[in-house]
Amino acid sequence: MKLVKRNLFFIFVLIMVFTAVPSFAEDTAPTSMFYKTAWSLFPAVVAIALALITKEVYTSLFIGIVTGGLLYANFNFEITINHVFRDGIVSVISDSSNAGILVFLVILGIMVTLINRAGGSAAFGNWASKHIKSRVGAQIATILLGMLIFIDDYFNCLTVGSVMRPVTDKSNISRAKLAYLIDATAAPICIIAPVSSWAAAVSSYVEDGNGLYLFVRAIPFNFYALLTIVMMFMLAFLNLDFGPMAKYEAEAIKAGENNINSDSKIQKHKGKIWDLVLPVAILIFLCVVGMIYSGGFFTGKNFVEAFADSDASVGLVLGSAMTLIATIIYLYFVCRRVIPFREIADCIPEGFKSMVPAILVLTFAWTLKTMTDSLGAKQFVEEFVKGSAVNFQVFLPAVIFLIACFISFATGTSWGTFGILIPITLSIFPLENPLGVVCVSACMAGAVCGDHCSPISDTTIMASAGAQCDHVVHVSTQLPYAITVAGVSFVSYIIAGFIPDAKIVLPVAIVLMIVTLILMRIFFKSK
Repeated sequence: MKLVKRNLFFIFVLIMVFTAVPSFAEDTAPTSMFYKTAWSLFPAVVAIALALITKEVYTSLFIGIVTGGLLYANFNFEITINHVFRDGIVSVISDSSNAGILVFLVILGIMVTLINRAGGSAAFGNWASKHIKSRVGAQIATILLGMLIFIDDYFNCLTVGSVMRPVTDKSNISRAKLAYLIDATAAPICIIAPVSSWAAAVSSYVEDGNGLYLFVRAIPFNFYALLTIVMMFMLAFLNLDFGPMAKYEAEAIKAGENNINSDSKIQKHKGKIWDLVLPVAILIFLCVVGMIYSGGFFTGKNFVEAFADSDASVGLVLGSAMTLIATIIYLYFVCRRVIPFREIADCIPEGFKSMVPAILVLTFAWTLKTMTDSLGAKQFVEEFVKGSAVNFQVFLPAVIFLIACFISFATGTSWGTFGILIPITLSIFPLENPLGVVCVSACMAGAVCGDHCSPISDTTIMASAGAQCDHVVHVSTQLPYAITVAGVSFVSYIIAGFIPDAKIVLPVAIVLMIVTLILMRIFFKSK
């Protein structure tokens, strides 16, 4: 594998040297010969393919970024370098929303380190081991907690991970399985929660203030999200694992302990359950307050309007910062005095370092999206869909689902996919048309599905960080599960194209999902 990586790097250098044409002309945006063509998605395809082949995500993402820069600059060296670094990496880091997410990550990393050092995670794990007696119970508890934290997917990933790692470790559940449960209760839950940052994002793409109304109507047709919930519970109750996940779960069970060191092993002090529960409860409350504050709740707007207008990155930063201060005061100054102030200070750089891999991958993923955007990927997809949509209206929900899956998978962004496809769908169908509601829901479901599968998705990256699981391992173990749900969802959207009635189609979809998993269990148990 090392030889493969060296060869890839050598090929990359050769491409840069022999195809780049030095130029010192004025720095103007070139008219790329690849703009608004299928080549606009090529950089993402390169990055994803290399990540899956080499199992090395950083180099793969960077090669994808440089590929996008070369195509944008028509292989001009100077413009490529400027576009990759100035318009790409520097630009995404300096973007206020992205910077807010990075600060939120760092603060949560510090909080997790602080709680672990104080012994809160170990205490919660010991308590849970007395009340949660089985692997099934640990998985169900993780799912339920993930479903309760529906405000924001970033917040969900890191909070559920920090709370449930001690529990799943003691129950001999692999970090790969924990990462899947975190990821599957992040975006799929947020996309069916009317009070969430995702609902606000979807609503913003609908004119005349009908966004939230359309979002609520689309929930029963969001088959991927709803069937993902069904699948998680069925996997736990049926004791079913398949694909690469089965290997990691078997290793965790055989070893008698988790194959990755538990956080409880690094605690230095005798903590209590409240050392974890109280900071997490305060974090949830203050993040909600921070989000509605950013949306204008305290200046006269009602709760729903404030949440719809909120800036998630601002709200999460404010909420997490206040929670960190409150946690330090709780652990040292007021109640517990369980940890010396010197160790509290040591947790700051330690927590920052724990989030460096996630920050690096997120930065590269955002930059890769910038490359595909500059090549006109959105416009290419928009023209493709508009040109062919009217010819097969009955099958349009299933087709839109597949297109949304592909766009979200290739670009790593579900919100960007909403922005491309929802306006197109609403231009084809009026808001009152039931088939239009199904198509909008198919767009949202496909975007979440692609986001769930993509190794360059920020939610997938943070699920890995939350579970402290190797990112490529998380992607490879999760993919068969997500594809299974996607297959059943695709069939369900074909049915919905003919019968756009949720009272009929949703029960059929759930039965199809359950039957599929039962048959898979019979098949894998017989091998």
